[in-house]
Amino acid sequence: MSLIPLGILAASGAGAAAGVAGYVVGGYNGSYLGTVDKFAFPSDSRTTLSTGLSNGRYGIVGMSDSGVAGYVAGGYDGSSRVTTVDKFAFPSDSQSVLGTGLSSARNALAGMSDSGVAGYAAGGYSGSSDVATIDKFAFSNDSRSTLGTGLSIARQSLAGMSNSGVAGYAAGGRSPKVTTVDKFAFPSDVRSTLGTGLPSATDRIRGMSNSGTAGYTLGGKTSVNISNVSKFAFPSDSRSTLATGLSANRSSAAGMSDSGVAGYAAGGNEGPVVSTVDKFAFPSDSRSTLGTGLSSTRYYAAGFQNETV
Repeated sequence: MSLIPLGILAASGAGAAAGVAGYVVGGYNGSYLGTVDKFAFPSDSRTTLSTGLSNGRYGIVGMSDSGVAGYVAGGYDGSSRVTTVDKFAFPSDSQSVLGTGLSSARNALAGMSDSGVAGYAAGGYSGSSDVATIDKFAFSNDSRSTLGTGLSIARQSLAGMSNSGVAGYAAGGRSPKVTTVDKFAFPSDVRSTLGTGLPSATDRIRGMSNSGTAGYTLGGKTSVNISNVSKFAFPSDSRSTLATGLSANRSSAAGMSDSGVAGYAAGGNEGPVVSTVDKFAFPSDSRSTLGTGLSSTRYYAAGFQNETV
C-alpha cells in the first residue's frame, strides 16, 4: 500500500479537517527580530513562543515537515549573512540548530517542502551576487545535499510554493526582476520552467500553498508594491489572478497555509512596515483580515506550518 503525503492528505476532499498551527518567524522592523508568532488553526488565535530564533534575522525562509518540525534557514542578522538552520520540533515547539546549515551564507531565499521527505532552500543573495543554489534537507536525519541542477536563473527575493509529494516551485525574484517560475518534480528534483510565469516581473514576493490544489504568490514589488495574488492550479500549472488580492499593496509578506482550509499572508512592507495578516479561505479564495495580527510589525519574515490533523 502506498502512503499519501501528509500535505495531500490534509487537502483531500471537501471535508478536510483543519491542521494544527501556522508560524511567522523573525523579520525586520528597524530591529532584527527572533520572535516566533504561532496561529492556532482554525481559531487563528495568536501566541508568541517563549523561545525564538537562535539570533534575530530577516530575509529568512521556512520549510515544513508537518507533524514533525518546522525549519527556518539563512538570513541576515545585521552584521552578516548566515548559514544557520533553526528547527522547531512539533508539538513542543522546542528550538534547536542543525549541525549542518546551508551550503553558503545567504538571505532573500525561497523555501519549498515535500512533507515527510525533504525541505528545499532555493536561491538568495550572498552579499556579492545572486545565487542559483538549491540545498535539500532530508527530513529523516536533517542531512543536507545540494541539487545538481539549481534555479534556471540565479536570483534573490523569490517565492516558494509546494505541492507535497508532487513538485516544488520557485517564482519570480530579482536578477534583475523576472516572471520565471521553475518547477522541481518530487522525488527526482528534475527542473522544468513553466510556459506561463508571473503576469509581471516581480521580486520581494512570497508564496503559500494549498497542497494538492494550487500554489499562490503574494504581492511583491514590480516598480511599486502590488497587491496581486496569482494562483497556479495543480497539476496543470495554469495561472489565474484572484479578483481580490491582498488588503493593501505590499511586498515581503510571509506565507503560511492550512491546506484544504486557508492560506495566510502575514506582515510585509506597505510603505510603513505592517503587522496585518490576510486570510484566504480555500477553495473560494475569499479574503478576510484577522482581528489579531502579528505581535509586532515586520517584513521579510519566514512562514511555516504544521498541517497534521
